[in-house]
Amino acid sequence: MKKISLKLTVLASVLSIAAVGGAYVLTRVPHAPEVTFKTIAGESISTAQLKGKVTLVNFWATSCVTCVAEMPKIVQTHEKFRARGFETIAVAMQYDPPNYVLKFAENRKLPFKVALDVDGSVARGFEGVRLTPTTFIVDKQGRIIKQFLGEPKWDDLYALLDKALAEPG
Repeated sequence: MKKISLKLTVLASVLSIAAVGGAYVLTRVPHAPEVTFKTIAGESISTAQLKGKVTLVNFWATSCVTCVAEMPKIVQTHEKFRARGFETIAVAMQYDPPNYVLKFAENRKLPFKVALDVDGSVARGFEGVRLTPTTFIVDKQGRIIKQFLGEPKWDDLYALLDKALAEPG
């Protein structure tokens, strides 16, 4: 009888932990959607190809004042972390004319991938992005670990990137 009682106690403990674990599973970090970025350079990059890297995905538009204002900081962020396996992809919104995006990227000499979302599928894949700027940080396992609506607090972003880049791939 004591064996059964002990087994029930252990089982109850495991179930309690599983319930706590279940709450974690329900609030776990979502994976980045399976999308393909089409860059202005003619490349196609899938989210699957980005696994093993920490990636900043920034949705922006040339007509967005905040987007244009934050772009130099995104360039600085890219330059600061790229040697550590960091990738940056700036995704121009569907309504942004491709020639405006190309001219902006060329004039500013953007050192990272710039993608056009001509059919809106990338924005829809990333939780239906409608407002710019919206930035996602994706970890090495392909999980979205942070979303920023509007310009990020740069010190917080840098701390997050340092931590994510230090984690094993």
